[in-house]
Amino acid sequence: MKNAVLSSSAAGPSWLQRGPLAALGAYRSLTWELAKRDVLGRYRGASFGLLWSLFSPFLMLLVYSFAFGFVMKARWPEAEAGGIHYSIILFIGLIVHGFFAECLNRAPNLITTNVNFVKRVIFPLEILPWPMVMSALFHTGMNVLVFLALHLFLDHQLPWTTVLLPVVFLPLVVLTLGVSWLLAALGVYLRDIGQVTGVLATAMLFLSTAMFPVDALPSNWRWMLQINPLSFIINQARAVTLWGTLPDWQGLAIYTTGALVVLLGGYTVFGLTRRGFADVI
Repeated sequence: MKNAVLSSSAAGPSWLQRGPLAALGAYRSLTWELAKRDVLGRYRGASFGLLWSLFSPFLMLLVYSFAFGFVMKARWPEAEAGGIHYSIILFIGLIVHGFFAECLNRAPNLITTNVNFVKRVIFPLEILPWPMVMSALFHTGMNVLVFLALHLFLDHQLPWTTVLLPVVFLPLVVLTLGVSWLLAALGVYLRDIGQVTGVLATAMLFLSTAMFPVDALPSNWRWMLQINPLSFIINQARAVTLWGTLPDWQGLAIYTTGALVVLLGGYTVFGLTRRGFADVI
């Protein structure tokens, strides 16, 4: 891995080495190896190995469907009108939230759990959020495969607009990277952030449209769901995979612009604070 760092730092233009896209440019080989190690390390020693990436979302769906669909009798207007199972509607929301929540919970410890990288002056610490996000995207992809299979099995339909799901997801990936850089930097100096993100991730699940539509709340409380950055992506993901409609292109453009601001802001904060990482750790 050290050789990969050396060769990467020697090649490629300087803007690729310093910018937020360095992980995809000058350090793409190193980033790929770190992401692969992250994915394989999670299932090391497990009897079923990577198959758990398919089993886990299915088991998670069973639990949530039983709790909300059977016990709490939750209903979705579009599901009753269009014949789409509530479990499928719920699942796509859980997939979106699961991606963001995984990165949100892991980001504050990115630097503190990689002390050996901090001590190496030559190691590009700024690429650490990328392998984490790529690992989360791998599990999201596995979840989507399970979702598509269940959607076909239960509802016997799969609209062509489903191919636009990666386009809908891209702004959230950009936003997540920015948040990850910010939390990774702050997590070095404020260790309590790691305790807060777990509560925040849970709150973002139940205060989003993942569990119920915005119309289920009184009009004076709907703003709580609407300001959640996950709600818009969840709604657009349902639009293309379930309702068969095109996404809100204007809304996606505005969301992407805001996500880019967060990306550059988080990366800037990381760059300004990284000099003190070794002293604090």
